[in-house]
Amino acid sequence: MKENISVVPLLFKNNLKLSAKMFYGFFKMGKARFFPKHDYNYDHFKDLALVYFKLTPACNLRCVMCGQFGDKGVMKECVGEEIKKVLPMETWKKFIDEIAPQRPVTYIWGGEPFLYKDLIPLARYMVEKGLFVSVNTNGTLMEKYAEEIVRDKWSTIFVSLDAFRDVNDEMRGAGSYDKVIEGFKAINREKKKQKSKIPLLGIVTVVTNKNYLYLDALAEASREYDIDLHMFNLGTYTNDSIVAEQRRFMLEKFDTDIDCLEAYNTGYNLGIDGKKLHDILQNIHKKDYGHPMITVPALNPEKIHTYYADLQTPVRNHCIVPWCQANVNYNGDVHFCADYPDYILGNITQKPFREILNGDRANRFRKTIHQCDGGLFPGCLRCYQNMLFGNKIKGY
Repeated sequence: MKENISVVPLLFKNNLKLSAKMFYGFFKMGKARFFPKHDYNYDHFKDLALVYFKLTPACNLRCVMCGQFGDKGVMKECVGEEIKKVLPMETWKKFIDEIAPQRPVTYIWGGEPFLYKDLIPLARYMVEKGLFVSVNTNGTLMEKYAEEIVRDKWSTIFVSLDAFRDVNDEMRGAGSYDKVIEGFKAINREKKKQKSKIPLLGIVTVVTNKNYLYLDALAEASREYDIDLHMFNLGTYTNDSIVAEQRRFMLEKFDTDIDCLEAYNTGYNLGIDGKKLHDILQNIHKKDYGHPMITVPALNPEKIHTYYADLQTPVRNHCIVPWCQANVNYNGDVHFCADYPDYILGNITQKPFREILNGDRANRFRKTIHQCDGGLFPGCLRCYQNMLFGNKIKGY
């Protein structure tokens, strides 16, 4: 459970073209990690390795821990107005034309991306441009589009599934589990029919105090799904103190207030027994389910309790995201932090993306985080992007 990189070759061993695209992205991220550029005149666009496309704020589920529509979700009261700001496909195509020569990995999410009316033709356009196209979805609308998904050669699909049927549906909504399974079946039928090995199918499970005792039941059930990967995300959490410190920091350094971090101050980390969770994950990782299992972040056993009970203790630091990645919101706003889009770098409807990525606001962000202790802002301590791409602190 300490390392995840060893499973990566297993995912792409049967598809060298897909493997090459993914490893090119990893190469760029590694370059950013070891050689981050701080010169204001440097062209960060050429190091672009990963771009997140948040196509829509709309979602058909109300998952309890979600930072958008959960107990404290920031979109709950305003989604109707925000949907009106969604970019048309032609704007996205122009953006894709700009970034395609850099060959970044692309990651489509939402909301629920299948609620974006032009998802299928947009993803097809991205594939035609030679991009690695990964889609994150709740999976409940996947079955309907299985034929087109396989035909258009999406690279990967990551589906949110948090437990076996009853526990999952309690967290995500009645009937959601069965809809996901029907989606998996439909995709796999089409892969056989069309003689295709892609898209690769993965599950992403967010660990909370509601499901952590039942993760093994989901792992056992996953034997029947014919998937390629199961990822256990230890979850994004914060508390009152961290939120207050991040608010003070952002006002002082960027003259910007925050409203997104509080959405992860849910308490779903409280009461998780780190030893029990470790034992469950350890048993899962020891077994062969027919597909790799990954835990993010991979922690030493004695530190899992720290992850949930002591949120102020960093387990990853020196985030590399501002040097090789970017997020583009449904309204065209560009920002570095996927879940905390409070500091806007610019908007792709107003400026070329390259200019935004190299602009004063982006460079100010990079300079500020680089000067912080551990290369982190106060609110970064359990950020999912930092858990994926941050530096592993010795002992954790």
